[in-house]
Amino acid sequence: MANLRDIKKRISSVTTTKQITRTMEMVSTAKIRRALDRSKQAEPYKEALTDVMLTVAGDASCSGTDPMLQKHESVKHGLIVVIASDRGLAGGFNTTVERTAEKLAASWANDGIECEIIACGRKPATYFRDCANVVMHFEGNSSEPDFNQARMISSHICDAYRAGELDRVELVYHHAKNRVDQELRVEHLLPLDPEMIAMAHGPRKNETDAPKRISSTFEFVPSPEHVLGKLVPSYILTVIYQALIDSAAAEQGARRKAMHSATENATAIISTLTRTYSRVRQASITTEINEIVGGASALEEQ
Repeated sequence: MANLRDIKKRISSVTTTKQITRTMEMVSTAKIRRALDRSKQAEPYKEALTDVMLTVAGDASCSGTDPMLQKHESVKHGLIVVIASDRGLAGGFNTTVERTAEKLAASWANDGIECEIIACGRKPATYFRDCANVVMHFEGNSSEPDFNQARMISSHICDAYRAGELDRVELVYHHAKNRVDQELRVEHLLPLDPEMIAMAHGPRKNETDAPKRISSTFEFVPSPEHVLGKLVPSYILTVIYQALIDSAAAEQGARRKAMHSATENATAIISTLTRTYSRVRQASITTEINEIVGGASALEEQ
């Protein structure tokens, strides 16, 4: 059985850890509100652009000449944009995204599709550094993503797709449903099709929540295909930026949940150690009393 000094050091150590996890929980709680507000403020623009895209796509024929509207006959090259965090201590936030992207890349490899990775966050960049073809990576701003980062990713995707270097693009990230819950999303980005645009608002409970084609009539100059081709890069940029800020909000929620659990576990450990300390101390006192009584009896017998 451990002695009193060891138990006391252990209690002190766990108490210090509890103070740290409690502080991190409070920091994440303060940050998550601003991150959620930022995400919600950007959501209406994405929804409006999606509605416009769906409207134009309904009027555009499949014979558009813009390369962004062409669906490639064979899929040989794919790209996965993996969005996670720069830091840990957020439960399974990073590992869930990384393993999902890894499984997706493995399924593509079985189908003969070469996979490239764009890693957003130090954790996924490190994870895929030696086991995948990482064409771009961003580190240091996972909690505060900026528009330039989304623009760089969008430009790379659009240029590569136009040049025929990419045939398929997917996003893997966490969506912040609220302050507590996060939802893993694998979102199809390219090739573009009306059904995919209709799902751009994310999973929904029923079809009434889906974006609707605007009923007003429009005259497209020079053509609906040309307008749609110009809208596609803006749509891709908007979806990527929304995913970045959505993931930033989810990161704070996941870290808050993880630190809350760690704080509760530390409290339980401290309670257990305190009871153990009391029992060991009581046993030690009882032993000392027995020794004193035994020594006194021995002196009386002499």
